[in-house]
Amino acid sequence: MSSRARLSSKFTTTASSTASSPSRRSAPIDALAATTERARAGTLCPADAHHLFDELLRQPTRVPERSLNGFLAALAKAPPSSACSDSPALAVALFNRISRDSAGPGVMPTTVHTYTILMDCCCRARRPDLAFAFFGRLLQTGLGIQLITFTSLLKGLCDAKRTDEALDEGEVAKACDLFHEMVQQGISPDVMTYSSIIHALGKARAMDKAEMFFRQMVDKGVQPNSVLYNNIIHGYSTLGQWKEAVRVFKEMKQQGVKPDVVSYSTVIAAFCRMGRLEDAMSIFSHMIDQGVPPNEAVYHCLIKGFCTHGSLVKVKELLSEMISKGMHLDVVFFSSVINDLCKEGKVMKAQQVFDFIRHIGLCPIIAMFCSLMDGYCLIGKMKEASRIFDSMVSAGIEPDVVAYGTLINGYCKLGQIDTGLNIFREMLLKGVKPSTIAYSIVIDGLFHAGRTFAAKEKFQEMIESGIPVDIGIYNTVLNGLLRNNCFDEADTLFKKLCSTNVKIDIVIVTTMISGMFKARRIEVAKYLFDSISANKLVPSIVTYSLMITNFINEGLLEEADDIFSAMEKAGCAPDSILLNHATRLLLQKGEIIRAANYLAKIDEKNFSLEASTTEMLISLFSREGTWLEHIKLLPAKYQFTVGASHS
Repeated sequence: MSSRARLSSKFTTTASSTASSPSRRSAPIDALAATTERARAGTLCPADAHHLFDELLRQPTRVPERSLNGFLAALAKAPPSSACSDSPALAVALFNRISRDSAGPGVMPTTVHTYTILMDCCCRARRPDLAFAFFGRLLQTGLGIQLITFTSLLKGLCDAKRTDEALDEGEVAKACDLFHEMVQQGISPDVMTYSSIIHALGKARAMDKAEMFFRQMVDKGVQPNSVLYNNIIHGYSTLGQWKEAVRVFKEMKQQGVKPDVVSYSTVIAAFCRMGRLEDAMSIFSHMIDQGVPPNEAVYHCLIKGFCTHGSLVKVKELLSEMISKGMHLDVVFFSSVINDLCKEGKVMKAQQVFDFIRHIGLCPIIAMFCSLMDGYCLIGKMKEASRIFDSMVSAGIEPDVVAYGTLINGYCKLGQIDTGLNIFREMLLKGVKPSTIAYSIVIDGLFHAGRTFAAKEKFQEMIESGIPVDIGIYNTVLNGLLRNNCFDEADTLFKKLCSTNVKIDIVIVTTMISGMFKARRIEVAKYLFDSISANKLVPSIVTYSLMITNFINEGLLEEADDIFSAMEKAGCAPDSILLNHATRLLLQKGEIIRAANYLAKIDEKNFSLEASTTEMLISLFSREGTWLEHIKLLPAKYQFTVGASHS
């Protein structure tokens, strides 16, 4: 018997009974209860759910509110399954059927709790906009609103995003408006409500607003708990505001709220990031004294701190503690530590950590070798990078395309393109299939060496080999052609690219604009810039900077002013590099008034003058005559050059 037939039988087995018989009245409840269990088990498909509602809406018997809410709640919490990929969305669709059907409100009455469940469904389905729509409908029903409704919606708004995804400004505004609406409705927020709004603001990186809500909560006599304090500490830590995170932690203890392992872990990480290892160990000791056992995350924070700023002797002690407590020594964690050190230019420290973990019996993984090679390549020590490569092979680890690519990139960056090509050929002979990135490295190296024909041959070889050709490799080729003054070839390739299905990005358009200015094809550069919005792209700060500085170079000063104004209106803030560069170009042209405007922007944004800008100011205003008169047009703080000119 099919599931739909079994479902129907719940209603038809008592068809001969009177409408008032107990079995007749219990049939809808039994069917709903059975379907609820299927929803929890992940075996309920949308067709069966809609069939159930067909039957329920035809029955004269009223469905108990608790049964309906239980069913919708089961759907809200059901994970994706082969039967139904999106149970929360199904719950919303079923509720909409109740609203549309004339018999719906009578047979299946809804309560505040029903709406709360539905808003939770919307948030779980990552549709907070629908959740707010249901909230609006709830306000219109006059059913009244409970504290849990607001708290659930606030929490849902935050949880609708992935843990690593920030809320945007619009969602933050909605969260704040919702909170104020709750207060206007005469409902006093509790600690859970405040925790939800502060968590949401923390995800939005709006810690100033989060702190404001926190102070408001304290002023209203609501006692914060450890979860709320952790939200604030985590929010500041995410922004790198470690001192603020530590301040809140201290306040937490002063207020008598006991920190948990999350609180301690976050603050220990903060002290380690600041290099304050003694303070980190002090918190660690205090944590143990307070009966809060440190977990692996806490040990990892300390180990990373001592690897970066301290002594490997202490690392050994901490590892011994972990082993004695039966904790797992994670080689992937050490790989991330080595990678971070190499990216910071601390390759010798990374080498010490690498040697240390081998000494304690951990087997290095290929990612560690690649990180070390990359670290040595960054500082130009190719002999050491090759040594690491050889030691990886000696350890029985087969180099992959990333390992080969790292070494090839190092040699190409030093201009040793032939050595890089030899390694590329060795990779092919070993049967390692080159990636798009590996080809990009070689092609870029050939272009930098001025070997344009060889670069184009390698690009053609890549295409014929079936290696995926993405927008990044096209940008590499276009950049190389333009660098080597092959402007017509670049233009032809770009036009061909635009006619394909490859999605053009702002980086490649910016590359072409730069090349057209280099070729003195000013009108083409203008056309490319004007076409950006038509292609649904947004200029980057690099794009704007190219246009402004090149227009100044070409004497198109009004057009440069127009682009700068457009940039500010678009919400793209000028950086220090652009403002200093534009100032120098204008000073060279004797455009003192325009240069003064850029200097004012530097002052307004609290940027510093670059040394070359300062030198130019002093040099230009050391002359006599009209230059000294013009200096009065500069912002007051930059008129120091008068004194310098007579020194």
